[in-house]
Amino acid sequence: MFNEQLVWAIFFLPLISFALISLIIRPFFNQISVVSGPIAVLSIGASFVISIITFIETTINHNNPVGDPKNWLTIGNFELQVGILLDPLTATMLVVVTGVSLMVQIYSTFYMKNPESHHGTENQDGKRETHSAKPPDDKQEVQPAELGQPVYARYFAYMSLFTASMLGLVMASNVVQLFVFWELVGLCSYLLIGFWFHRPAAAAAAKKAFIVTRVGDFGFLLALMYLFSKTYQENINYLDIQTINDQLPGLVQAGTLGAGALTLIAIGFFVGAIGKSGQFPLHTWLPDAMEGPTPVSALIHAATMVTAGVFLVGRFFPIFQASQDAMMVVALVGGITALFAATMGLVSNDIKRVLAYSTVSQLGYMMLALGIGAYGVAIFHLFTHAFFKALLFLGSGSVNHATGTFDMRFMGGLRKKMPLTYITFLIGSLSLAGIFPLAGFWSKDEILLNSFMSGTDGGEIISLIVFVLAIMAVFMTAFYMFRALFMTFEGEFRGGSEKDPEAKPHGPVHLGESPFLMVVPMVILAVPAVIIGFIANPPGNLLGIEAHWMVHTLDHMYHLPKGEAFNIPLAAVSTLVALSGIALAIAMYKPKPIISAESIGKTLKPLHTILYKKYYFDELYEGVFVRQIYYRGIALASDWSDRNIVDRIVNIVGWLGANFGGLIRQFQNGQIQMYATVTSIGIIVIAAMFIFGD
Repeated sequence: MFNEQLVWAIFFLPLISFALISLIIRPFFNQISVVSGPIAVLSIGASFVISIITFIETTINHNNPVGDPKNWLTIGNFELQVGILLDPLTATMLVVVTGVSLMVQIYSTFYMKNPESHHGTENQDGKRETHSAKPPDDKQEVQPAELGQPVYARYFAYMSLFTASMLGLVMASNVVQLFVFWELVGLCSYLLIGFWFHRPAAAAAAKKAFIVTRVGDFGFLLALMYLFSKTYQENINYLDIQTINDQLPGLVQAGTLGAGALTLIAIGFFVGAIGKSGQFPLHTWLPDAMEGPTPVSALIHAATMVTAGVFLVGRFFPIFQASQDAMMVVALVGGITALFAATMGLVSNDIKRVLAYSTVSQLGYMMLALGIGAYGVAIFHLFTHAFFKALLFLGSGSVNHATGTFDMRFMGGLRKKMPLTYITFLIGSLSLAGIFPLAGFWSKDEILLNSFMSGTDGGEIISLIVFVLAIMAVFMTAFYMFRALFMTFEGEFRGGSEKDPEAKPHGPVHLGESPFLMVVPMVILAVPAVIIGFIANPPGNLLGIEAHWMVHTLDHMYHLPKGEAFNIPLAAVSTLVALSGIALAIAMYKPKPIISAESIGKTLKPLHTILYKKYYFDELYEGVFVRQIYYRGIALASDWSDRNIVDRIVNIVGWLGANFGGLIRQFQNGQIQMYATVTSIGIIVIAAMFIFGD
């Protein structure tokens, strides 16, 4: 029987896994901590099965069994409730989060057993950093034995909490409940990005992610506080998501929520989404987040942290839709981010960073779609993207396991050595590039079509601009993904060898296919990367499947009109653009290239430098905002005011207390004669006032 308790189990099973591993196994049974992996896999696997049932019941059978929210806290007239908001958006996200997390946990059970083969990523200076716990020489401080080791219990405890936090976020029925899990997701990302916390690069990346996303969260908090104040002022629970979304037209018509207020609320939520989803200009934390273990990157980029921002905009889509200004901002930021991130992926030599820039770009596509009103299409692309992006990240971990590096300049020739990894990575790359008939083709084409048609229908110049940005990003996406594919798998191996592992600046090499537990999740994820787009959103009524059923079901949530149908000419054009990007990558990076990448790099050296330096955003934020404005401005001003104002006020108060106390002490000296004298004087004064007062 499908009921509310079953839906709650989706959230509580990973949470119980976290509690069991962190509070029982790790403190008391650390010697058998290897069981923490199977515990996490079983709990999340059970959540996945229930999520599938929930998805079928909610989106196909249109059955919503969830009961009323329960009162959690009462303060005066304010009641904080906890409950589940179960709709097609929630059901879709539950499948994405639990499905990808399950594959990542299975993959991690072996990947995290051998830390010495998992070497660091490229820092901003292009230098390599190792993950190994062993110090390079005896002069360095010897770290505790735990540092640098996978520590199964700690890793799987964090991952279970991460999954539970994201599930709690998508199931939340009110804004306060959502915000609590929103911050928990940020905490888990901090813990997992900095998992190798003894390495300065990992610790810095974790702090960077935490601080940058806090900037975005400030906007979210402002929007929440405004809704909270409106709840106190009026007899409407503005914190309940269903209430505000359903009653929004009436509230606008009644003038309770004006256009300006709606725009500010929407922009506040969107600023939070910009931070979490790594959109321009708060994108700088996402590439550095690659310092975490590779399975963590797969989970962050495919199903949890970064998709939370897209989910937030989708959850409050009626608010955005009511503000044309907010929609324009979302569309422009999404379009700029899609192209902006793709340009940086063109020159990166770190395979994980290429995928990170790809994620930022694809999230830009989703935001673009939301900004032009294509809500269902945006969530559809989030759905398909989760599977092929998780596949690609796990593939990068597989080649790292074999080569001991993430630097593609020291790879090559792995196609014959790692055939399964090659095939699955090729499938993921084709899907990401949007090649027919893989999953990415269907969702990417829907975004391009909706942006093109909304731009021509009504003369919306913004939509035309974002369409041009999106079609340019299509070319770049295909190019940088196949550049990565050819540099990694084609030609000859350019790294060290098993006989001479130190021939190149990376760790031990053991070329060969990855173990069974790492390959199986990649093979499983390759299946939806091929077919899920067609099954979830077929262009016509084929094989008994309703045309565009997923997008139409999502759009029906907010009574949106049906979007544009599949357009063959535009699909052909976008595919041609993607194929031209692949062709250019073949010409430049296949063995015996037709075009020399080095010569182009030298010819366009200034542009190459700008892209490689990520448009100098890190230097801008670190050098100007942190060092100049904060350290030399805000920090120095705060220090001066603390020493010259706060300290002096405190010292004056202390001086007054000490000296005034000394004065009063003279009247309490224990001499009876003094007390009698003072009393007599007081009587005389009172008598005089009484006699002569008139």
